[in-house]
Amino acid sequence: MKRFVDLAQLSRAEIASLLALASRLDAHPEPQALAGKILGLLFFNPSLRTLASMQAGMARLGGSSFVINPGHGTWHLETRTGVTMDGLAAEHVREGVPVLASYCDVLGIRAFAEGRDLETDLRETTFNQMASLIEKPLINLESAANHPCQALADWKTLDDLRVPNTAKFVLSWVYHPRALPLAVPAATVHMAALRGMEVVVLRPEGYALPRAIMDKARAAAALSGGSVSETSDRVAALQDAHVIYAKEWGSPEHYGDAQGEAKLRASLTHWCVRSDWLGRADASCRVMHCLPVRRNTAIADEVLDSSCSIVQRQAYNRLPAQMALLYRLLRGD
Repeated sequence: MKRFVDLAQLSRAEIASLLALASRLDAHPEPQALAGKILGLLFFNPSLRTLASMQAGMARLGGSSFVINPGHGTWHLETRTGVTMDGLAAEHVREGVPVLASYCDVLGIRAFAEGRDLETDLRETTFNQMASLIEKPLINLESAANHPCQALADWKTLDDLRVPNTAKFVLSWVYHPRALPLAVPAATVHMAALRGMEVVVLRPEGYALPRAIMDKARAAAALSGGSVSETSDRVAALQDAHVIYAKEWGSPEHYGDAQGEAKLRASLTHWCVRSDWLGRADASCRVMHCLPVRRNTAIADEVLDSSCSIVQRQAYNRLPAQMALLYRLLRGD
């Protein structure tokens, strides 16, 4: 494996192998496995779990890492092509990214969606441009429309808790004061579909996931024997659900239109996962969220602090999942 930029680029057998490696390294660490190796981390956007788990994972395997946050102790980096650089950015990624790659053995990049043009972000224009500049092993730490590291850790969490591959998985839109990117919902719906689950995307009108995202998930479901559907009927969606994955995202219908987005979501504050959401779910239903989560806005205290919440387990699994990726990228099979 040379790169980890999209879970869809791996077969189910390859994913199973990665998950088995993650469990092995979690139980039996190899503190010298990556001795002398260097991980470079380029973060255009904030991070807590992704940054910390990457650094901790590399350290536990005996390697080291450096972190670059453009504009914070380093030059601002320009990502747009064909621009006259007479603004804040002092350096272009066309020079900066190859330099960083030359200093490390594997490079991770986080670059969120610009949030102005939906098609541009769905094409992963910015991330793909940077990826084309290097030949070193590369990890997608969250791009405009994908977060494969989160998806891999979530798959491990479901396996750890023995949630059946065929269980009902509800990806539910929840409220946030502003529009958030499509990366996590896109990665999540694909992950659950590829795992073979009965996937239901629950969302209010105006928040249907883009066709490209749903088509990709349905193709994954066809490979695994799962299914993917979408609805705004909360009662039907939550009936007998084994997993409720709460996540915020912006309206594709108002992509880049802050005023239209704000007007649409103004009446949707009741889309917060509370205990009554679990009334129709399976008795063993688990509640997931990638974090960070706004309490009593996206998920209520009564749910987050209950035994059905597995958000901390998800967060922990970022570490062994990251360790497996680093091990596989730098040591092979």
